Formats: sequence, C-alpha cells, structure tokens
Amino acid sequence: MGLIDRIWRVVRSNINSLISQAEDPEKILEQTVENMQQNVIQMRQAVACAIATQKRTDRQHSQNQTTADEWYRRAQLALQKGDDDLARQALTKRKSYQETAQALFQQIQQQNALVSKLKQDMGTLERKIFEMRTKKDMYIARARSAQAAVRLNEMLGNVNSDSSLKAFEKMEDKVLQLEAQSEALASLNSDDLAKKFLSLEDNNEIDAELGAMKAQLLAGNNPVPPGLRLD
Repeated sequence: MGLIDRIWRVVRSNINSLISQAEDPEKILEQTVENMQQNVIQMRQAVACAIATQKRTDRQHSQNQTTADEWYRRAQLALQKGDDDLARQALTKRKSYQETAQALFQQIQQQNALVSKLKQDMGTLERKIFEMRTKKDMYIARARSAQAAVRLNEMLGNVNSDSSLKAFEKMEDKVLQLEAQSEALASLNSDDLAKKFLSLEDNNEIDAELGAMKAQLLAGNNPVPPGLRLD
C-alpha cells in the first residue's frame, strides 16, 4: 500500500471518528482540511528528505567513481614503472571503489523512483486538498442551511403539537365567549334604554289625552256618559 493510500486511510478514520462523536459538520470540514494540510507538510518533508538522500548518494557515487579512476591511473603508472605487484594492488583498490560506486548507482536508481513517486503522491494530495477547500465553503453553507431547516421544523412541530393547538383553541373560545357576553350586555342595555323611551312616549300620550279630556270638560263639550256621576 502506497503512502498516499495510508494517508487517506488516516484521514477517513479521523472523519469517521469525528462523525461518530456527533461533532458539528462545520468543525469536521475545517478539521479535515487542517489534517490534510498537515499531511501535505509531512509529504513535503518526506520528499525533501528523499531528495537530500538522493543527492548525498549521488555525491558518494561520484566520489567512489573518481577514486576508482584515480586508482586505475596509479595502476597504469605502476605498470609503466615495471612494478606489477603495485599495479595489482592499485587495481584491487579500483575494483573495491567500482563495486561501491555500482551499488550506490543502484541506490540512486531506486531513490529516483521513490522521489518521483513521492512527488506524484504529493501532487495528488495537493489537488485533493484544493478540491476540498473549494467545496468546503459550499458544504459549510449547506450544513448551516440544513441546521436552520431542522430548527425551523422543530419550531413548526411544536406549534403543530396537540397541546399547543388545544391551548390556542381554548383561548380562542374564551375570547369568543367574552365577545358574546359583551354583545349580550350591550344588547340588554340598549333594550332597557329603549323601554324607558317607550315608557316616556306612552306617558306623553296619556298626559296629552288627559289634557284633551280636561279641556273638553271645561268647555262643556263633553257630556257625562249616562249612568256616570261625578259627585
């Protein structure tokens, strides 16, 4: 399993841990991006370390190859002087440095492949972080909208509950009852007042009729009915 795969496993594990703890989605997104940014820093450090090791190995290879070439020239010089034994010793030294140089060259090849893979993985991780940063604000906005919707639905649920509706209906009935009592009292007061005025009108009619009768008696125009005596 590659380094990038291990990093993603850690990131997913952290996300699942945060979700299982019922954390705020906004905090989860922020923490996830932060964790990935830390992973990028670690990746860059790993790439830098690999490149430094590659350069050090390359220098060691060059040094061993240069030393091997130097011992070859010394062997040539010994042969020119007719000292075969010294030339043989020089060639032995040359072979040792050549073998070391060859081993270092193989390490360089491996390190080149490792550095290339690390750079590729780092590029992949950076692109994913860029995508997450781009989407983070959108997800945070959606999370906030969802939370607002949940709170609104909870409020609506409380308003639509039986207890709330019954309490409201009870108060509504009470208001209607009070209004009906007020109207009834107003109607009674109005009837009493009307009766008083009717009574006044009736009295006025009787007084008028009585006055007319008196006037007739005084004028002698109203004989006493038969059988009726005034004394």
